[in-house]
Amino acid sequence: MNTRNEPRESVRSSVNVAAPQGNGAELEPQYDFYQDVMRTLDQAHLPFLVGGGIAFTYYTGIQRKAKDLDLFVLPEHFASVMDALSEAGFTTHIRFAHWIGKATKGDDFVDIIFGSGNGICAVDQDWFDYAVPVELLGLAVKLCPPEEMIWSKAFVMERDRFDGADVAHLLVARNETLDWSRLLRRFNDEHWRVLFSHIILLGFIYPCERNKIPDWVQSECLRRYRYEMKSDPPQERLCQGTLFSWSEYLFDIEQREYMDGRHVPRGNLTPQETTRATAIWKQGEEGRVER
Repeated sequence: MNTRNEPRESVRSSVNVAAPQGNGAELEPQYDFYQDVMRTLDQAHLPFLVGGGIAFTYYTGIQRKAKDLDLFVLPEHFASVMDALSEAGFTTHIRFAHWIGKATKGDDFVDIIFGSGNGICAVDQDWFDYAVPVELLGLAVKLCPPEEMIWSKAFVMERDRFDGADVAHLLVARNETLDWSRLLRRFNDEHWRVLFSHIILLGFIYPCERNKIPDWVQSECLRRYRYEMKSDPPQERLCQGTLFSWSEYLFDIEQREYMDGRHVPRGNLTPQETTRATAIWKQGEEGRVER
C-alpha cells in the first residue's frame, strides 16, 4: 500500500514521546535534543525517517517509552548526515561502518541507521516512497513503512534479543493495509523461509488471528517449501544463522568451516567487515547486542 498520500497525523498522544497533556508538564530534556537533531537534518535538506519504538507504537498501539531515537537515512546520505550533525555541535561516532552511526549531546543520543547488522536490510528509496507522514514533537516527519520494519526485525534472533514478538504484533495490527507483495519481495528467493517462519509462529501465538495472513501469501510460501522438499539440498556448506545472530553461529564458521551467509556473493558483507563487527561486539562496546 502506497502511503505517500495519507493524511499527516500527530503521534504525540499515541507514542510516549511527550509529557502528559493538560497538567502543565514540560517535555523531558531529551525531546529538545531530538527536535534539534531532526531540525538540523531538515534544514540541511537531508531526508530521514523515524523508526524504532516510536514507529512501532504508532503502528501497533503498544506503548513504549522512547529511550532514544532511531533515524533511518539512505546510505549515500550517511556521511553528509554525520557531517551536518557534527557541524551543528553534536558529537558523532560511526559505531559500525556498514550500517549505523550515533549522534550524542551529553547523555542523550540518536542512532543514524542506513542498513542492518547482517548487511541484508539496506535502506533504499522504497523506504521513503512508502513512508507514513506524521507529526512528531511538533515537526512534520515520516515513519519507516511497516513492511520494512517487519523485514528488518524478522532477522533479529540473538541470545538476548528476539524481535519475533514485534513482528507478530506488526503483522496482526497492520495486516489489512500491508503491501504483502512488496513484503514478500523483500525476503526474495533466498530469505523467504524467514518470513514463513514468522507466519507459522503467528498462527501458534494467536490461533484466532491466523487468518490475518492472506491465503495467497501462505500458499506461495507452501509452494516454495514443497518445491524444496522435492529438490536436492545444496552441496555447499553454508551457514546463514549469522544473518540472525553475530555470536550464536561463530562456532560453525570458525570451527566447522561453514561458509558465512553474510559474505558476498550470498550476502553483502566482506570478511573484513564481519571480523571487525564481531570484535566490537565481543568488546561489549554497546553493553548489549544490537542489530
